[in-house]
Amino acid sequence: MASTLTSCGTGGSETVTISLVAADYGDSAANSSQRYWDELVQAFEVRHRGIKVDVKVYDWTQVDRKVAELVARDEAPDLAQIGAYADYANAGKLYRADEVLSISAQAAFIPSIERAGEVRRALYGLPFASSARLLFYNKDLFEAAGVDGPPSDWDELKKAATKLKAHGVKYPYALPLGPEEAPAETMLWMLSGGGGYADTNGTYVIDSEQNVKTFEWLRDELVGAGLTGPGAPGRTNRQQVFDAFARGEVGMLNGHPTLMKQATQGGVRYGTAPLPGVDGTSKATMGVADWMMAFRQNGKGEQIGTFLDFVYRDDNVIDFTGQYDLLPVTSTVSEAMREDPNYKRLWQFLDQLEFAEFYPASKPSWAAVSKDVKAKIGAVVSAGGDPAGVLSELQRHADELEVASRANR
Repeated sequence: MASTLTSCGTGGSETVTISLVAADYGDSAANSSQRYWDELVQAFEVRHRGIKVDVKVYDWTQVDRKVAELVARDEAPDLAQIGAYADYANAGKLYRADEVLSISAQAAFIPSIERAGEVRRALYGLPFASSARLLFYNKDLFEAAGVDGPPSDWDELKKAATKLKAHGVKYPYALPLGPEEAPAETMLWMLSGGGGYADTNGTYVIDSEQNVKTFEWLRDELVGAGLTGPGAPGRTNRQQVFDAFARGEVGMLNGHPTLMKQATQGGVRYGTAPLPGVDGTSKATMGVADWMMAFRQNGKGEQIGTFLDFVYRDDNVIDFTGQYDLLPVTSTVSEAMREDPNYKRLWQFLDQLEFAEFYPASKPSWAAVSKDVKAKIGAVVSAGGDPAGVLSELQRHADELEVASRANR
């Protein structure tokens, strides 16, 4: 993965190769993100003959670990498009946005998402793609089971799931707390119970009373009642239940915009609704931003900047987000989508994004905390699980990581 410098052979000039490790947003080989990047790189290299771009794409269960391994071997890629950035920024390994992006590209980011990419008020995590979450439900299964409509609170959710189970639905409510989706599903339930990972001051509150009650309810009222389908939630991944939804086997689940296309291709007649909360519609939903970051190690800031300005052109942003039913991270593309009826399916998610809460991604400790959640949260909802004990353990480790990250600044 190390960057290379090779002779171009034209007038004695040199060609600089920059490397990018990126996440895969596709659900099959046919729509793998590798194809998107290959086409974009080909168009870029035609315009910039002195720069080559080598892109490697990994699925979401691997990509963060792949980048971490490369960095640990002092073989950092020039660019990485993954789920967390702050630990690398805190260690001084990243370029700031103003060192690699043009002023116009910097100014285009949606302010609320841009703020989530800042460490000590400097932008290091360049927003790349975003999404919001809604409750997806199978209309045919609801009608067959006698469920009138989507639930607005937890009690209604349990009643609907009970009817779906009685009707023989394989996954009345799909709960993916496996390593692919655990931090997101966890945050969705925390928010719906009035809690979250952090308070308004950015302090971790993982073991708050609200969060403990939320997971006690999940353990006893959904998982313990056999309403989440076969297999333990801690070993159930997001793509697994998305595939099951597209096969008509899931009554309800939390989903992001990419599920719409997959469900339509599967012939599923689905609906979407705001997330149900503990005592009514959830007062907050989760917004997710994925990040592009530029590593200093190989000293290729100029070439990185040239490529990133191309990546963030409006036509390329709308091509990527439209292809994967994601939400844009730039104001100009967001406005364009709102005015284009071809993107009407995304308007409800754009509306949710305005009020969404994001991971505490600007905290250097977040990457490690997220990894902890992936490893441990599934046990909380299993038979005999101890929400208070596990959440307290997560809280203690998060606090320790936060103290250590401040010491390493």
